[in-house]
Parts: sequence; structure tokens; C-alpha cells
Amino acid sequence: MLYIIGGRVLTMAGQSWEKGYLCIENGKIKELGPVKDGAPFPLPQKARVINALGYLVMPGLIEAHCHMGITEEKKGMEGDDCNETVDPITPQLRALDAINPMDAAFDDALRAGITSAMIGPGSANVVGGTFCFVKTSGRCIDDLAVLSPAAMKIAFGENPKVNYSGQGKSPATRMAIAAMLRQELFKAQRYYEKKCAGMKRQEEDFHYEAWVPVFERKIPLKAHVHRADDIQTAIRIAREFHLDMTLDHCSEGHLIPEKIRESGFPAIVGPDLASRSKIEVQNMAFKTIGILSREGVKTAITTDHPVSLIQSLPVCAGFAVKSGLEEMEALKSITIYPAEICRTDHRVGSLEVGKDADIAIFDDLPIRVAARCMCTLIEGKIVYADESFSLPDREKKV
Repeated sequence: MLYIIGGRVLTMAGQSWEKGYLCIENGKIKELGPVKDGAPFPLPQKARVINALGYLVMPGLIEAHCHMGITEEKKGMEGDDCNETVDPITPQLRALDAINPMDAAFDDALRAGITSAMIGPGSANVVGGTFCFVKTSGRCIDDLAVLSPAAMKIAFGENPKVNYSGQGKSPATRMAIAAMLRQELFKAQRYYEKKCAGMKRQEEDFHYEAWVPVFERKIPLKAHVHRADDIQTAIRIAREFHLDMTLDHCSEGHLIPEKIRESGFPAIVGPDLASRSKIEVQNMAFKTIGILSREGVKTAITTDHPVSLIQSLPVCAGFAVKSGLEEMEALKSITIYPAEICRTDHRVGSLEVGKDADIAIFDDLPIRVAARCMCTLIEGKIVYADESFSLPDREKKV
């Protein structure tokens, strides 16, 4: 049994204590609450204790959209498995089959207090395949996976156009992107309807089976959208087929906040720390998430690693605060909101009894540039500790 005692606790579930404690058992949060000044804290025999006095204790941070381990750092083509650029419609691809958890970015994530991430294919294809929600420590991706499939990637705008017009085939226009997606969804819907009706003669199709959890609304579409018109096209198509969706990047979301709120779809905003490297991101700005948040849109922040580095996630939240986002909303945008958007909030995103003991200990609010992550725990195991941070007796980080 492990106790974390004495730190300022932010649960991200509506409670906070200037001096609190957590009890962890079998990888889960067993108890938590305030510590009374001057009163002895009763501990079971052989309990291990992390003294967090003077530090901030909060849920591990969550990256809601990235390509960590699927676009590996420093490996060029050999480590780039992000886009299958020969067919614009590839729903059958699974990120789970390409994520390398030994990518250096996973270690960077742990050092920043990031304990889980949504990882998937890039945006070269109209339909790119399924994302996977994973923990950030371990060597076997099957052990790290929390939810797979977790979302179906679709993409609008420049990236599919650039990739396929250069090959002399569709899509070369936004019209073609929308038409190809509609045609794919139309066929997938018919396949799903026949499957539900129990038609005996229908053979299972590996390509269309990938769409079944989307039409069951167990997982959302994950739409790569930057420009306002692309955002609205994505909303239009999702409504036509009555599907759930997240609006990823949403760079011009601040231009149409009321339309996004009316859609009911959440937005995963970023990577605002990156350069404006193409026309469709010319209006990208850190103010976007604050405007959407004030409009009532559920929002999360993304680095889109490696477009901007995974360890910059809390810093991006800090820049969003500088541009108008409320401080607590910024903290929620990298903890409980991405957990809810990624449909994993029953396990991660806040400190609550029964949830995974994924915890980050900081020397200041992580959204402040100078803040350091002192210790990171995943399912109750210490997976990173700063050299200056005191660990329990005989405790070794794994």
C-alpha cells in the first residue's frame, strides 16, 4: 500500500485540499481526502509513503491527439508509420499495430507528467484508420492499451488534397474529399444495417467491419479539420449519418464558435505552438481554445506530437491562459476533459476512488513554464522521479 501525503491536491473532480493525502492499492486510488494540521496521520504497518509536502498532486496529464511512437523521433522513413499514402480510404488500419513504445517521446511524456495519450494515423488519407488510447510507460503496446479502437480518423482540407493530387488521382478538391467520405460511410452504413438485421448470406468484410463500432456509436469519428469551412463540412457529414465526432485541431474554431457549440461536438485544439506552415493554419492562435471554452464547447489541448513536442503539452495550456483561457479550464483541458472526450474518464483524468492511480507531482502548476514534474506514477507505480525528489525507503522507479 502506498500513501502520498501532505501535498496540495487538485482532484480535477471538483475537490481540492491545501494539504491532502491519497492511498493507493493494487494500482487504484483507494482513499483520498484532506490532512488535518497537527493531527497524526495513521498508517498501516509496512505502508510506503511519499512525502509531498510543498508540492502539487494532481492527475497525470493526458494528450488527446498525437502520433507518438508511430512517427518516431530521429528515425526518418524507417520509423515513420503514420500515413499509408497509396489509398485514400483505409479504415481497416490500426494504430495499435504500429506504435513503438520505445520511442524516446514516451520517456519525455513521463518526465512531463503525461500518463496517457491518444495515438493514431495521420491525415494524408480521407479515412486513415483507428486510434488507440494508451498509457505512456511500458515496453509492450498491448499492455499499455486502455482502449483500442478508440476513434476512427478522417481528414479534410489540404493534407489529402496534397497527397493524392500529386499522384494524379482523387481527392484533388474538398468536394472530392467530402464525396469520397460520404460514399464510404454510405456503404459502411448499409453493411452495418445488414449485419444488424442478421442477413445470413452477408459475408464479413474486414474493411467494413472496422466501421461497426463507429455506427454503434461506441467510438467517434476523429476529424482532422483546420479551416472553418472544413469544420462545417465535417459537422454536416456527421449529422447526415448520425455519428459522434471530435473536431481535432479546429484552428479556425474561434471564427465560428457558436456553430461548434450547436453541433455538440468537442474540440481538441492545437498544435498552436507549431509554425503556420500551410495556408489552412494561417489563423491558428492560442486564443481559440479560450473562445470555444467560453462558448460552452468541451475542449482539450493537443501538441499533435511530433508537430510540436509532447513535453510541451502543459506549456501550451499555459499559453492558452495567457491568451484568455481560465486557469482551471486550462488544467481541465489536459486532464479530465481529454479523458471525457476520449471516453476513458472511468479510469483516468481525475483523482477519485476506484480510478487508476495515474498521478503527477509538480513543484508548481504545470501550466507555468518553470514548473517541474517531480514524480510520475502510473497505476500506482513510480515510473519517473526527479533526482532531487525523495522516494519512499527501498522504492525504486521502474
